[in-house]
Amino acid sequence: MERVERVDRTGWRRWARRVLVGACGAVLTGTAGLVAVRLGGWDDGTPLALVVVGLPYAALAGLLALGVLLALRSWWPAALAGVLVAVQLVWLVPRLVPDGGTPAADAPRLRVATSNAYLGQADAAALVRLVREQRVDVLAVEEFGPGAVDRLDRAGIAEVLPYRELRPGRDTAIYSRLPLTPLDGSASEAAREQIAAEVTVGGRVVRLTAVHTYYPMGDAGRWAEDFDELRAAVAGATRNAVLLGDFNATLDHAPMRALLGTGLTDTHAELGRGVAPTWPESNAYFPGLWPVIQIDHVLHGEALRAVSVAEHAVRGAEHRAVVAELAVTG
Repeated sequence: MERVERVDRTGWRRWARRVLVGACGAVLTGTAGLVAVRLGGWDDGTPLALVVVGLPYAALAGLLALGVLLALRSWWPAALAGVLVAVQLVWLVPRLVPDGGTPAADAPRLRVATSNAYLGQADAAALVRLVREQRVDVLAVEEFGPGAVDRLDRAGIAEVLPYRELRPGRDTAIYSRLPLTPLDGSASEAAREQIAAEVTVGGRVVRLTAVHTYYPMGDAGRWAEDFDELRAAVAGATRNAVLLGDFNATLDHAPMRALLGTGLTDTHAELGRGVAPTWPESNAYFPGLWPVIQIDHVLHGEALRAVSVAEHAVRGAEHRAVVAELAVTG
């Protein structure tokens, strides 16, 4: 009887081991596919853009698989898992470590915010309250929606941000505490929904672009074209630039990485918060949601440096607003 029981236990362990190794194999297969897409840039203008958003979670799953395989002494699969995890950590760790350095205390500060208003459904009073409480100097709004201008005016936006840049037919807008100079013929004209303007901060000019690219689930080709146009618009003019808004892209997407390659820095990554999710946010239409991916960004050129960044829920919006303080250092 004892011998039969021992055999049964051994058989169960072998079965459990096969199941665990198989599950880890499935995880590693998916992770390897994502790593290949990321390395090859195959998401640029293709439906593969949809799966690239899962890379940070794939890294976590791969790390768990590595631990299980090591515990099972399954050495070859563990070696593969180790390689995949190492590659992903090379991409992810720099986003989680602050760049270091503190801007001079007397460097002028610019507080900017971006909020996707969810086709104008975001609560205008809540957005104005956020501007007041966070002492925002410049606000970029995306998915402006019909009637949004009037609702923001009734909520008192002009009292805190009296200057604005709007364009008929565009779904982005810029509101500012500082006087705005429109930038015709630049990023404001180059990409479909972007609005651009200049402000002067402490005697230094800062070029602002409110960004809203098309979403890859709707048309990946159009999404990639928007990034192509953005890159063309800012090429050679990124030093004093700030691009903020709903990019519909994470830091793993090839078009976003190419945009950053023009001389721009992501504020979240600079401050070690490069995986702070901003979408989707719970709202009246889709209750119970919580953010899982980071697609709202504040990018800046070398003449600015990040001081702080945070995400804020705005009632009725499906994105978290991002508020960043930038020091104008050059």
